[in-house]
Amino acid sequence: MRIVFLGTAGSLPTPKRNVCAVAVQVGSEIILFDCGEGTQRQFMRSTASYMKVHAVFVTHLHGDHFLGIPALIQSMSFSGREKDLFIYGPEGTIETVRSMLGLGYFAPGFGIAAADMQDGSEVCFRGFKVRAVRSEHTVPSLAYVLEEDVRPGRFDVQKARALGVRPGPAYSRLQEGHAVEVGGKTITPEMVLGPNRRGRKVVVTGDTRPAASVAEAARGADVLVHEATVTSDLIQDANEYGHSTAAGAAQIALQAGVKKLYMYHFSSRYDDPGPLVAEARAIFAESYAADDFMVVQVNAPDSL
Repeated sequence: MRIVFLGTAGSLPTPKRNVCAVAVQVGSEIILFDCGEGTQRQFMRSTASYMKVHAVFVTHLHGDHFLGIPALIQSMSFSGREKDLFIYGPEGTIETVRSMLGLGYFAPGFGIAAADMQDGSEVCFRGFKVRAVRSEHTVPSLAYVLEEDVRPGRFDVQKARALGVRPGPAYSRLQEGHAVEVGGKTITPEMVLGPNRRGRKVVVTGDTRPAASVAEAARGADVLVHEATVTSDLIQDANEYGHSTAAGAAQIALQAGVKKLYMYHFSSRYDDPGPLVAEARAIFAESYAADDFMVVQVNAPDSL
């Protein structure tokens, strides 16, 4: 699994940063969280392909988080996409997508399905799921938890050999959870596999004040991608407009016990995010500023 940051600016693009878009690649598929204007070009400059996007999850319906969808669809169509695209978001997403598809002579060459989500809604994919969590912004908004299914434990070759299991199809069947017969004995997966391993967990917030609901949903996450629009000297503005300071994002990371915090959605007043990082690290050491085109590898945990 890897995270590719395609846009890390807040509200307005800057010469260094585009507006919000975060791609999470799981296997050969990409789940895109938000799609600000120009996201399809950001894909072209990145190590990820927009043709691999299976679904888009919109955190809220402010333009810097969804106005790139029509252009992304058009680019996909021109590039020969045939498989359906799924678009999820908070209340109003279905109507917004319907309106976008009615613009001008817009004619995608593939199917597009949209769905409104609410707190607790889940979408299941092969090997992982995405769950919506209520966040706190000035309009209906959602954060998202992408979590892999529990994975089987590691295959112990020495145990398998000691039980008389020979390399080949029997190994594969045991790893897939099926018993095999060897010399008249039944060998079950539990006899050759270690403890089950939890799946990787990534949380993407979109715009939000520090929210207890997000902290709870992010508990134990490998990566928390949390907005950090300003430093704490502007906390009143942040609260009024439904945003987090860097310190607020770090407090959520600390409460949730995540492994790493990547901050994004930076105000254009910060040409250098150094002050935001310094503020966050005073609270949570594993705090980082995301940059456009940064790639973060999320390694698989060893156990539950």
